[in-house]
Amino acid sequence: MTVPGLGLVPEWISEGRERDIVAAVDALPWDASLRRRVQHHGYRYAYRGRKVDAAEPLGPLPTWAAELAARLCSEAIFTCPPDQVIVNEYVPGQGISAHIDCVPCFGPVVASLSLGSGAVMELSQPTTGLRAAVWLPPRSLLVLAEDARYRWRHAIPARKSDPDRGPRGRRLSLTFRTVLRDRRG
Repeated sequence: MTVPGLGLVPEWISEGRERDIVAAVDALPWDASLRRRVQHHGYRYAYRGRKVDAAEPLGPLPTWAAELAARLCSEAIFTCPPDQVIVNEYVPGQGISAHIDCVPCFGPVVASLSLGSGAVMELSQPTTGLRAAVWLPPRSLLVLAEDARYRWRHAIPARKSDPDRGPRGRRLSLTFRTVLRDRRG
């Protein structure tokens, strides 16, 4: 099944670049307050309030993230470099529940780079009940725009292996977004 607005670019980065990014990410502090470890760059996403305060930036993106953000813009995946990145670490057995990324918080494109292990992402369309599954191989870039961004929920099931794909290893998901700002003032 095709999900309108969903794109997947396999091998978006090389294995060497993947190793360098993982090392750079692991050199930074992790937030362990969720069921999985996370890092917020650019702006903090408040999970409880489901919001981003655009008036309180965390600072510039780390060099590795800024380089990837510039590439996302140069390849016309985003119209300008994204300014917010969340790194999620998933060890075997961890996942994330079905959701649509915060609509009033983030712009029309969400892109996620998978590093380490691959995983199956499950998508569901709440109004029609349609479902789709997408294999996210290591080093692939997932792009959610249009219906895939706004009308389909996405999830990574919490399991230790994926059907027909075998056991999972450690996976990092680097999710790039553009924070929407209040244009009234």
